[in-house]
Parts: sequence; structure tokens; C-alpha cells
Amino acid sequence: MLSPFGGRGEGNSGWLNVNGNTKGVQKLREISIPDSEKMQKVISLCKRRGFIFQSSEIYGGLKSAYDYGPLGVELKRNIMNEWWKAMVYQREDVVGLDASILMHPKVWQASGHLACFSDPLVDCLNCKERFRPDKAPRAKPGEEVEFVEGGKKRGRKRRALVERDYVCPNCGCPELSPERHFHLMFRTFLGPVDMLEELVEVVDRNRGLSRAELKEAVASVLERNSVYLRPETAQAMFVQFLNIQKSMSMKIPFGIAQMGKSFRNEVTVKHYIFRSCEFEQMELEFFVEPGTQEEWLEYWKEERLKWYRKFANRPEMFRAREHTPQELAHYADKCYDIEYRYPWGWDELEGVASRTDYDLRKHSEASGVKIEYFDPTKKNEKTGKMGVRYTPYVIEPAAGATRSVLVYLLDAYAEEEPPEEGKSGRTVLRLHPRLAPFKVAVFPLVKKDGMPELARKIVQEFFEAGIHAKYDEQHAIGRRYLRHDEVGTPFCLTVDGQSFEDETVTIRYRDTREQRRIKIREALDVVKKELSREEK
Repeated sequence: MLSPFGGRGEGNSGWLNVNGNTKGVQKLREISIPDSEKMQKVISLCKRRGFIFQSSEIYGGLKSAYDYGPLGVELKRNIMNEWWKAMVYQREDVVGLDASILMHPKVWQASGHLACFSDPLVDCLNCKERFRPDKAPRAKPGEEVEFVEGGKKRGRKRRALVERDYVCPNCGCPELSPERHFHLMFRTFLGPVDMLEELVEVVDRNRGLSRAELKEAVASVLERNSVYLRPETAQAMFVQFLNIQKSMSMKIPFGIAQMGKSFRNEVTVKHYIFRSCEFEQMELEFFVEPGTQEEWLEYWKEERLKWYRKFANRPEMFRAREHTPQELAHYADKCYDIEYRYPWGWDELEGVASRTDYDLRKHSEASGVKIEYFDPTKKNEKTGKMGVRYTPYVIEPAAGATRSVLVYLLDAYAEEEPPEEGKSGRTVLRLHPRLAPFKVAVFPLVKKDGMPELARKIVQEFFEAGIHAKYDEQHAIGRRYLRHDEVGTPFCLTVDGQSFEDETVTIRYRDTREQRRIKIREALDVVKKELSREEK
């Protein structure tokens, strides 16, 4: 059944049907935007309307670091709140955790991050681009390829033979440096120690050592006080498994959910906020009985795909792709990527992995603490008595909050032609109402005759109901509508002269531009009803 807001789809058809036939709805023709242009349009809108800014911009900015402005922080929090609601508040088998960013270094040693958490990197000898080989364009060894000298548009064209099975992603040159591993964890130091002074002393005392010996001496000093910014939120949930299971009397299957910041020293940062050094994660570690992991993996893959599609205008832009054996991480026996079709093609949004018992087993071995689950309802085949101990397997849906912000901005962004001659076209963010930064904007038609006072009174009612509303009196009413279309505000209420005669306001729906009169006393309930809608 269509609502005046534009309608909800059936099943996996998404939440919005712009072309639905509703009385008063204007037919809107969306302009087709080439993929090559859409990303830049979204980036421009984000800065212009206060969603996302370059970090430290007045000092030239910091590569791969971004600040979320007044509207961006609301969008991100709304996404994270919806995730928490779906994963924790609406389930009996999941509890939450908010763990420290800094953990004991032995955590990362046991998990394998200190030894293995690195990327192979290659430098292009032609344009000096540094990149990951697994993300580079494929080429056939022995094939001759053409590229531009220096990677510049007006450079001299050259040809060279491909020696490996890839070329530079920037200029296409096959002349590359050897592969070198680059560690992705950020190191810092804990305690009142001047590491610089200690390192100077080490160098002074060991001037006669070889380069390798000096490097080992320096490393031993650094390790004494080194801690690391977490590269993922998952490990805290593993090391706190026993505390949470016992304190909350959780029975398997059950999960631990956590949202928070993680840090990776990414050398190859690209596509705006898609990959950055500082990002926010939304992760669930769901502990299951060994032997049931494949069933639970399929369950969570479907649940997560359904969740993303519920808030999307174009659900067909999301898919689940199973990892090939060559792609699987060392800890996983099976894994899916929830992917979105970005302007540059299909790419990862969330990973849903079956991590086996790898993490719990590794932390148990390293700490000497038995991390097991006791099930008193099962019979022990060896003893014949009731009660079995085992190390649970883990299913991990790991989502990126910052990457989700980008996905829903891309999904919502649209440009429309004028609905009729003499009318203006517009840019609109068709965000799901529950994700929108402002749920409703309230306007006085003019800044006199008691209209601002009545409009502010209505805004206050929304504030008291916990709904983020915006009072706006700047510029003509048409410009205000277009401004709120552009930031995704789903409903606009206008107070005018008639409001004092019959106690009504005009409500305007963002996606259809439909306007109708409603009672002032009903305005809060109308908006609440739209915000509570779920996909059928």
C-alpha cells in the first residue's frame, strides 16, 4: 500500500517507489547521472551541506582523514543506531560491549596481527605510484604494453614487456619495484617514557653493530612500551567471551555486538571515505556449536543483506558474493562479502565470515586460560554423562559504519527534471526517513504575524518527542523546500495565515512534492507513523 510519502516496496523491493500513483503526487523524471560523475557530485554536496569535511582543511588537509559535519554525524549515528536496534535490541541472543581501543600487545600477538597483518606493496618506477598487487590491473607476462612516461597526460609514449601478471593501476607501466610488506597497525607508547631519548642512547651505545643488529636492538626498546591502536573491534569480544558468557548467563548460540573506531595504516586510500586510516565498525561475533556454523553463516548472510536492502531505494545494487578458496583468510572456512555496486563497480560493504574456533583457541593457548563453553544438556560420548565442553565456532558479520554512510549517500542522491514548464528541477537525497539527519523541518511562511512563534512551538513538540526537527525561516519558501530536499529531510511543515483560522499546517513530502493540509495536533503523529514504517 502506497503512502503519500512515496510508498514502500514489497519483499526485497526497497522502501521507496517514486513512480507509485498517489493522489496529488507529481510525476518526477530522474536525470541519469554517469557513474564517472556521481561520486564527485556526492562529494561536492557533502561539503556544501555539512555532511563531511576534509580533516584539518585550513592546513592543507590530512590524507585519508575526514570530519563528519553536523549532518554527517547525524546520518552516521542514525545508521549505527538502526544497526544496534536490529542486532541487539530486537534479539534475545545478542548483548553489547564497548571495549578499550588500546589492548595488551599480547592480544595482537596471539591473534596473528603482529606477525601477519601487513600488505604487500609495490612502487611503480615510472609514475611513483605505490599500490597493492592484488588490486592492480591484470596483464599477461611477456605481453608488450604501452604507457605514458612519467604518468603525465602529455608525456612521451613508451612500450615495455610485462614481467609479472599485473601493471601499475595509475599509468599501466609494467616496470615495478620488488614487493615489500607494509605493516598496517598504528604503534604508540604507553607510560611516562621518552622513547626518543632511549632510542638515541641505544644508537650511541651500539655504533659498531651492523644494520640488522642495530635494527634488532632498537626493536627491543620499542617493544617494552609499545601498544597498538586496534585494527578491528573483534578481538576484544573474543578475549571477553568468558566474562560476558558467565555474567549474563548466555547460552550458545549467542552473540556479542560492538561498534567503535578502528585504525589501519592504509597506504592505498581511495574513493573518498570508502577506505581511510580511521573508520568506525559495527561487528557481531556470534558463537555457535561446532558443526552448525554453515547453517548460521547462511542465516546471517541473508539477515545482513535484507537489512541493507530495507533502507535502500535500489535494493538490486546489493548482493552477496562467496569468497573463492584463494580469497579466504587463514582463520575462515567460508566467507561472503555483502557488496554494493559503487560508481567504480562492485566492491565490499560488509564481510560475513565463518571464523571457526581459530580466535578463541589462539587466545586460550597464548593466555593459558581455558576459553570453553559447558553445555549441560548434551551427553558426553566419552564418559556417558551429561555435560559437554567445547570451544565454540564463530560467525562474524563485520560492517563498516563509515562505508555504509557512503553507500546510502550514493543510493539516495538524485537529480530531477522540472515536473512541469515553469517549475525548477532539483537535487534530492532520498534517504530513508529513519536515516535522514532531520526528520522534519518547520517553516513560518513569513517572519511576522505570529507565524515564527507558532512554528517554534511545533518544533518544540518534536524535540520533546525525541525527533530531530529543524526550524528554518531563511529565504523564500521555495528555496527552503529545495534546501531540505538536498539534505534529505523527508517532511516539511509550513505555518501560514490559514493555520490561525483552522489550526492546520501544510505538510510537504520530499519524494513526491505532494502537499496537503493536516491538523497541527496531528502533525507529530503523522511523522511518527511514517518513521515507524517497516518494509513489508
